[in-house]
Amino acid sequence: MTTETETLLRPDARPLRRRAGTDDALRILRSIGKHALLIAVSILMIYPLLWLVVSSFKPNADIFRDLSLFATNLTTENYVNGWNDLQHPFGQFLLNSAIIAFGAIVGNLLSCSMAAYAFARLRFRFKGLAFALMLGSIMLPFQVLLVPQFIIFKELGWLNTFLPLIAPKFLATEAFFIFLMVQFIRGLPKELFEAARIDGAGHFRSYFQITLPMIVPSLATTAIFTFIWTWGDFFGPLIYVRLPELFPASLALKGFLDAQSASDYGSMFAMSVVSLVPLFLVFLFGQRFLIRGSATSGIK
Repeated sequence: MTTETETLLRPDARPLRRRAGTDDALRILRSIGKHALLIAVSILMIYPLLWLVVSSFKPNADIFRDLSLFATNLTTENYVNGWNDLQHPFGQFLLNSAIIAFGAIVGNLLSCSMAAYAFARLRFRFKGLAFALMLGSIMLPFQVLLVPQFIIFKELGWLNTFLPLIAPKFLATEAFFIFLMVQFIRGLPKELFEAARIDGAGHFRSYFQITLPMIVPSLATTAIFTFIWTWGDFFGPLIYVRLPELFPASLALKGFLDAQSASDYGSMFAMSVVSLVPLFLVFLFGQRFLIRGSATSGIK
């Protein structure tokens, strides 16, 4: 009796159930379609990288003859030859890249954080103008500064050294990182700095003991981006470094190509994969800092 009464009172109960089931089915189909599209786009985007890895195990004769990702004649000779075929072992070029990247990271962390603290916490004349000029330098192409910088470094006797690639980083030349840290520092509670000032702490103590420990996500973001940009930089070393023993990995890869004779593409692909491993590891273990640093600075 109760069921019949409920059915009489709600004659549209079954259509409602059918409509809800139809909506659920459409929602599931849309979700499957979205995921299938994302998977297809992801495969399309990573295909060149997968082809690079697979080609690094192919003989030179098979690299451009078969562009598929499925190969039967695989070999590790490319890695052995690529490591030893240049004037110096490829490990030396990786070490040069690591030295340049480490120096650039230290320089950006120190100089950009100090500049950001000054813009965020200090009061001085023409502060707004200086901040605007700093942001405007982001739009300044690197090629505009190339000739005057080259002349300066040549007069200083810094050519064929790592100094032209590292020293500018200690002068707060990366406006993007300064802006990132300024946004982060401005979001810190002012009460911390006021309490430190009451306790007799100056700006240097506030910078080292309060600011730096609290902006670790932005510092990590700066370090990761600096490493990625410096490790893969080709144009800078090409301009300032001419000695083969000082080549970073990005510049040493050019040694496998020869316009006058046969190029060793297999060895170049193999050493390219080796060069990508540090970038992959840094991004893999540092992506959470990238997300935290970018999200927090954007909210502030």
